[in-house]
Amino acid sequence: MKLTTRGRFAVTSMIDLALNAESRPVRLVDIARRQKMSLAYLEQIFCQLRRASLVKSVRGPGGGYLLGRPAAEITAGEIVRAVEGDVDASQCRGEATCRGGAECLAHGLWTELNVKMAEFLNSQTLQSIKDRNLSRAAALSAGACAEATVPVSQVAGRHRLEHAAAVDDKRSLAA
Repeated sequence: MKLTTRGRFAVTSMIDLALNAESRPVRLVDIARRQKMSLAYLEQIFCQLRRASLVKSVRGPGGGYLLGRPAAEITAGEIVRAVEGDVDASQCRGEATCRGGAECLAHGLWTELNVKMAEFLNSQTLQSIKDRNLSRAAALSAGACAEATVPVSQVAGRHRLEHAAAVDDKRSLAA
């Protein structure tokens, strides 16, 4: 399978957009910061997502990006295709020319994998992915903070801070 960093970043940034663009456009610099991605790379990706009408840009102060359609109508498959084209696990791009013009012994396997990947990615909407992330964040929040209520939007950032503090504590003990 040739799912590159570009495809993974596109899906991740679209999930971030779905989680954060409820009432206002989201700036790419904010997505880049939250997801630890290169802003220049994200700009290239969003250019392709905009051409595919998966996002729309809002210019001016307070501008940024919004989803091009409701999250329930955008699939991970569409996002990946917008930035990578069709995902293909075979070396021959489905043309059965793997071995210098002949079909390789595993051609049928790779063809079937392509179908399964496409089915899976096309069955995952941004809304379903967003809902899973919110449920996971709520479960973390409930388990980690029995006395305090933490807004769901802060759970991921808080988890990163707690992890960084734990790593620093281990380094201090080792020194």
